[in-house]
Amino acid sequence: MTARPVLSVFSLSGDKTSTTPLPAVFTAPIRSDVVQFVHSNMNKNKRQAHAVSMYAGKQVSASSWGTGRAVARIPRVGGGGTSRSGQGAFGNMCRGGRMFAPTKTWRKWHRKINTTQKQYAVASALAASAVPALVMARGHKVDDVPEIPLVLDSSLESTKKTSAAKDILAAVGALADVEKAAESKKIRTGKGKMRNRRYRLRRGPLVVYKENDGVAQAFRNLPGVELCCVSRLNLLQLAPGGHMGRFCVWSQAAVEELDTIYGEEGKRIPTANMTNADLARIINSDEIQSVVQPAKRPEKLRLRKKNAITSIKALAKLDPYAAAARAAETRAQEARAGKKKETLKAKRAISKAHKGGKKAFYEAASQQGDVCSNGFALP
Repeated sequence: MTARPVLSVFSLSGDKTSTTPLPAVFTAPIRSDVVQFVHSNMNKNKRQAHAVSMYAGKQVSASSWGTGRAVARIPRVGGGGTSRSGQGAFGNMCRGGRMFAPTKTWRKWHRKINTTQKQYAVASALAASAVPALVMARGHKVDDVPEIPLVLDSSLESTKKTSAAKDILAAVGALADVEKAAESKKIRTGKGKMRNRRYRLRRGPLVVYKENDGVAQAFRNLPGVELCCVSRLNLLQLAPGGHMGRFCVWSQAAVEELDTIYGEEGKRIPTANMTNADLARIINSDEIQSVVQPAKRPEKLRLRKKNAITSIKALAKLDPYAAAARAAETRAQEARAGKKKETLKAKRAISKAHKGGKKAFYEAASQQGDVCSNGFALP
């Protein structure tokens, strides 16, 4: 958005003559989303209803053959003696049939748009037309234009000859944009060329005036040049295709009239939600950081739940006495494992000492003889 307090006023010969205050509407917020939405809906309001004939594809007598004949149940042309008989009819998949969902004239062609949205879009488009970067990005040739927005003396409205209009545009460096539009004239692709829309060309400057004292007749024949009265600003002209940044040539009277149309007594000028859109700079400023709460620490990581049967630490949290008993048993097992060799050695020594006694006892018992050698007589 332009931030200059005044605009330069140029004569029809291209010399700077005076200045005029910058209209407040040129400081409106630039909202491309609102402009695109309003433009796409406004552009639908000039459509004319069209539809196919309600009899198209239905002007034949046909009925289905039913089931049992191993053919589809689509209606078929009756009669005989011609290749047409027996052919499918009516369906959108049939040759000569109707289209799917035939179009009707009672379709919803037009769109209603909120008045406040339309005013917001026009104000945004006006503000965008005062930004040289957006004007150049839209494709306008403004390298030789002394200032944007370009304001000419009010005598511009009294121009009556196209030759004079051409000289005026050349004097202020705007003729290059007209020549760009003229060189872009091409024959339209498709059937539109047969429907009174044979040629298409780029958009050139938009001449905005307050009173039509012949300016419309002077500029209307230049290729790409459009005219608009300041009291009837049209978004379709200010942002063709929904793209902001139209190159506008204003008369001084039209620019001064903007403060009457927009302001305290006229239409409301939209205000931006944020004066400074640099959000990172705002958040990191000392004023904000001094009052905000400290950053929250990340949540503490939770450990996996331990099984008390396999983990003695988990058991100690649940039952310290059971954990102590298990620890004591573990220590006893480790102690026994360390004394295992000594215990086995002692046991083997005892077993070896008893082994000799066993052998002597067996030999002594064997010398007594057979138990039944004397029969069952007792001594």
